[in-house]
Amino acid sequence: MLRTQSRSTLKYALKASTLNSIKSSSLKCISNNVNLSLNSFNSKNSVKISNIQFRSFSSTSIFNAPKVVKVPEMAESITEGTLSSFSKNVGDFINEDELLATIETDKIDVEVNSPISGTITDLLVSPDDTVTVGQEIAKIEPGSAPEGSSAPKKEEPKKEEPKKEEPKKEEPKKEAPAPAPKKEEPKKAAPASTSSSKSTSGKVPESINPFGNFSRSEERIKMNRMRLRIAERLKEAQNTAASLTTFNEVDMSSLMEMRKLYKDEFIKKTGIKMGFMGAFSRASALAAKDIPAVNGAIEGGNTMVYRDYMDLSIAVATPKGLVTPVVRNAESLTLLEIENEIVKLGHKARDGQLTLEDMTGGTFTISNGGVFGSLFGTPIINMPQTAVLGLHGVKERAVVVNGKLESRPMMYIALTYDHRMLDGREAVTFLRTVKELIEDPRKMLLM
Repeated sequence: MLRTQSRSTLKYALKASTLNSIKSSSLKCISNNVNLSLNSFNSKNSVKISNIQFRSFSSTSIFNAPKVVKVPEMAESITEGTLSSFSKNVGDFINEDELLATIETDKIDVEVNSPISGTITDLLVSPDDTVTVGQEIAKIEPGSAPEGSSAPKKEEPKKEEPKKEEPKKEEPKKEAPAPAPKKEEPKKAAPASTSSSKSTSGKVPESINPFGNFSRSEERIKMNRMRLRIAERLKEAQNTAASLTTFNEVDMSSLMEMRKLYKDEFIKKTGIKMGFMGAFSRASALAAKDIPAVNGAIEGGNTMVYRDYMDLSIAVATPKGLVTPVVRNAESLTLLEIENEIVKLGHKARDGQLTLEDMTGGTFTISNGGVFGSLFGTPIINMPQTAVLGLHGVKERAVVVNGKLESRPMMYIALTYDHRMLDGREAVTFLRTVKELIEDPRKMLLM
């Protein structure tokens, strides 16, 4: 019994020692192989352990990864533009929200600002390239501004004490000896003049150009995207609409008298001068209530759309081209409110601050060529609208009033309309209503 127990005990002890030796040798083997793999050393007797992989992780590399700048969403109707310019170069530091690039579209210029502060590492496109929404245009490595990039402090100017100048001793100037008089040489007699002083060769001297010095140079400039879009829309209007223009003339005496009478009060209330555009806009909105077709549109070639509101497009000339910002719900605004909105939009247009919302959705357009001295003209329809009212310059003309010849300030007005939507009777009626409201502005208070 004791022998059996001792044998079994010895057996278990041998097994335990064997297992411990195997474990220790295995751990040594693994440790050795790890060290060998780290030292890139392979020996014939080494054991390869393929299941062990080593990976390094650095949080710094993730946080310092370059930030990619993409073309932002511009509007539903705009999917591409022309990259006009970059405001920075590769290697320059740029602050967060600082202007990086300007993209020119057919309506407005879109500014792309930097999403972070850092150094520009790459510009992925070039000026004048066409870019689409979501396209990568630059890479910026995040970081702080380098030392010395901040504006230098202004040093206070040091007060310079006036230096005391010691009086210099003036030495007496030595008078230069007078030059000896030159002996006059005897003058040679002039040759006798010939009977004819004109050249007998018949040749024109080279210094005289019979054709004059005229410049005949030419300059070719690529059309910008806005100019191209304007050209497309004007050609579309010419090819699509059945355009026809009707004219009338307006006596501006009453409106000019009202403007003169309430000029100071108007400026005090709104801060701006009263012009003609507010009155014509109000008159057009009122006249469109009786002739709604001038404020409508044609959809799909077979559907006419009528509206109970008027979003008035005002044509404004800018250095890059003509834009048409919109006065919303002009039918619900007073003359003063319309005039105020027009002035604000005009300033934004000339300063290049118009947004896409400012220029979308117009239903009727007014174009005032009179500010440039136009006397007469036929405006072009702003598709997909149906009509456009053209205003011209005010000129003193002789007119017959109550059987008497008088001098009155007169303006020609023109309505170009799509004959598919409006008949001549409706167009003439609309223009006559505008004329009557301008000639007696008090009527606008009753409508």
